[in-house]
Amino acid sequence: MKSNLFKYTKITAFLAVLLFSINSNAQEKDASNYDMSFEFKTIKQDDNSRLLEANFNGKNIEDRKDIIPMFNAEIKFFNVLNEEEVLLGTAKTSKEGIAQFTLPENQKYLTDENGNINLIARFEGNDAVAESSAEIIVKNIKLALNLEEIDSVKTVLVTAFTFDESGTEIPLEETDVIIYVQGMFSKMKIAEGTISEGAFEFEMPTDLPGDSNGNLTVFSIIEGNEQYGTVIQKKNIKWGVFQKQIKENQNTLWSSAAPVWMYVVLTILLVGVWANYIYTIINLFKIKKEGQDIELETES
Repeated sequence: MKSNLFKYTKITAFLAVLLFSINSNAQEKDASNYDMSFEFKTIKQDDNSRLLEANFNGKNIEDRKDIIPMFNAEIKFFNVLNEEEVLLGTAKTSKEGIAQFTLPENQKYLTDENGNINLIARFEGNDAVAESSAEIIVKNIKLALNLEEIDSVKTVLVTAFTFDESGTEIPLEETDVIIYVQGMFSKMKIAEGTISEGAFEFEMPTDLPGDSNGNLTVFSIIEGNEQYGTVIQKKNIKWGVFQKQIKENQNTLWSSAAPVWMYVVLTILLVGVWANYIYTIINLFKIKKEGQDIELETES
């Protein structure tokens, strides 16, 4: 009886600890313990489509390193002008708390008299998390990248225009641009400058490594601009240098020169064989001599 009572007491204590642990974890992950962060950005990609990206996560009020992404939250993207609001699309956040929606190149936007596009990302809230939204205003921009040889000089030509309300092109002024080439694992910056009167020109280095065919991928990027967001263009061209690595031939089983260890083993075996021959011949001579000595002793 005492044994059963002790057994039930242990089980009850275990369940109590388990429930307390679950309750504690639930309280720790309660949304009220977190400051919600909602960030919104836009990237005009190299195919002239526009990526809308919202990043939604919660940061623990006490432990600022404890960040929890908001998963499966529905984010709505809008284009707004005055009181008019057009839904561009919706997307749900990933396990990393990121929701993305891509607009095609021919997307029509509501713009004000200065050509500004007002974009809003919005989470409409639920029982646990309040509504969150973020707004950005950008101008549509046409960025072009040309790679040409001018008087035998490999030249990068960047042109950039924005548009007014009527769609007329206006050359960009005083806008920073960065030139990259694609490396093995990431992009490598090779130049940065300023677009003036809608253009930027750069002389390409002649010693940049390419792939086995000498191909390079060149990027021109306007990064995080307050007026235009991030705008990307890229092109491939055969301007790279491919240096074939000459490796010293090593002794292998399939090469004309065998591995060193095989020479060592073979030498040891041959020495052993010849030593055995010599030892045998010496012993034969000794046996013959002893036989002759015995015969002489017998005759005498």
